[in-house]
Amino acid sequence: MKRLRATSVVLGMLCIMYFITYLDRVNVSTAAAGFGQEFNLSKTEIGLVFSAFAYPYLVFQIIGGWVSDRFGAKRTLMVCGVLWAAATLLTGFAGGLVSLLAARLLLGLGEGATFPAATAAMARWVPKEKRGFAQGITHACARVGNAVAPAAVVAIMAVYGWRESFYICGAISLVWVALWAVTFTEHPKDHPRMTPAELETLPAPRKKAADVPWRRLFKRMAPVTIVYFCYGWTLWLFLSWIPQYFLHSYDLDLKKSAIFASAVFFAGVIGDTLGGVVTDKLYDRTGSLKRARSAMVAVCMLLTMLSLLPLLFTHNLYVSMACLAAGFFFAEMTIGPMWAIPMDIAPEHSGTASGMMNSGSALAAIISPVLSGYLIDRFGSWELPFIGSMVLMGVGVILALRMQPESKFEAEPADASKPLRA
Repeated sequence: MKRLRATSVVLGMLCIMYFITYLDRVNVSTAAAGFGQEFNLSKTEIGLVFSAFAYPYLVFQIIGGWVSDRFGAKRTLMVCGVLWAAATLLTGFAGGLVSLLAARLLLGLGEGATFPAATAAMARWVPKEKRGFAQGITHACARVGNAVAPAAVVAIMAVYGWRESFYICGAISLVWVALWAVTFTEHPKDHPRMTPAELETLPAPRKKAADVPWRRLFKRMAPVTIVYFCYGWTLWLFLSWIPQYFLHSYDLDLKKSAIFASAVFFAGVIGDTLGGVVTDKLYDRTGSLKRARSAMVAVCMLLTMLSLLPLLFTHNLYVSMACLAAGFFFAEMTIGPMWAIPMDIAPEHSGTASGMMNSGSALAAIISPVLSGYLIDRFGSWELPFIGSMVLMGVGVILALRMQPESKFEAEPADASKPLRA
């Protein structure tokens, strides 16, 4: 039997983590059909439940990125895993709107540092020329979680109830924490499966992270964060409302709506994987990070906007599914290049930089589900929220070309040692 490479073990564990975190995030959108009726919640109140996760998630993006850079991805993800598992279990015990909101807040706290910490781990464990693929395949597993969640939650609800779906997801999370503790080492050289030949392919060991030049790094990452906000608006609209969209806009039953929602989310799985492969291929062929990252993101955002446009002019079930699937596919193709950018720009502070970037998506996660729920309640249109997605994708196309991944961030200004000119 062929021995698994150490890097494959670590990447595999990260893929499983991404799958579980998104399973735990989006199970609530399908379970809303159960707890929304039981607790007599409006669409706006359900939108609040969806978005509650994002408040601590936003706050702990940058903090969690800094913690993972400072104290390591192993300990950071173990603590995070215990928190998000507990939050998922507590969601199943909820007795109304307030307890639902509290559990979702705890989930956001637990998951806030996960992706920045994973990026910090990849900066050590993934060669530069494979960063796009690593980010693409891990996020593809997250989208598998999106795709599996509707059908899995419906199946559990049909036999047991909506509460049991959270108990099962929470138990799966705890199993992952135990496995992570015994399979990951902070430094590749310490892994029992690591060979000298494999170690030679990895980035040189980094020194302990220096103090973060916060103001300069914020300024450097600002265009990246805004572009990721534009992407995140569409992501959280999809994750929060797509199952409900098919259920109510087309009067489908719960099982059929889950099938259509899963089809849309599986398109994202393909987009994530392909996007990671394409960005690495472009970099390999052109040697230009601007083309492989910025230009690719701009093109994919433009295609997302064009894919969603027909939703405003037709109301056909299969046309809508095709438009949403195409839109999600192209939106997810941006993931590989976007998550590689913090490692390209600031490898010594990759956890912190990726936390800054992902705070854009976290902010979108606060606003997008609630505003979308309000628009649906106010105007009765399930297509109206997609106008915001198209506008922001257009903004993202313009700003993507200002991200400058080819310009590496320096902890000290290049001319810091030079005397000032009169």
